[in-house]
Amino acid sequence: MSYDLPEFEKRPKSRVLPLVNQAFGIENVVRLDVHNDGHYRLILKPTVCTLAEGATEPSKSQWATLKKRLKRRDRKVFMFKDYGVMNLEQGSNTMKYYYLEFGFFLYDE
Repeated sequence: MSYDLPEFEKRPKSRVLPLVNQAFGIENVVRLDVHNDGHYRLILKPTVCTLAEGATEPSKSQWATLKKRLKRRDRKVFMFKDYGVMNLEQGSNTMKYYYLEFGFFLYDE
């Protein structure tokens, strides 16, 4: 069974960045990538959530909370199931970050 993704509203990065900064704190936002189809990949510092002792990444509940923080800011947010941990090169170091993918519904639900 195949699922079609909705069509996304293409918002300028300058309009989306304040929204994610407000939801997650400017100090936790590393980068916002804009894709041609109108969806975004938000890269966050691991400091955006506190991990349980011994955990290496957020729990399912913590991921859900991160998604809700953005959805509460704009009712047209569509959260992709694609989220996770990624490594990025920072000079000579490799750093771990979290990412969320989202878009904005083109039409009201």
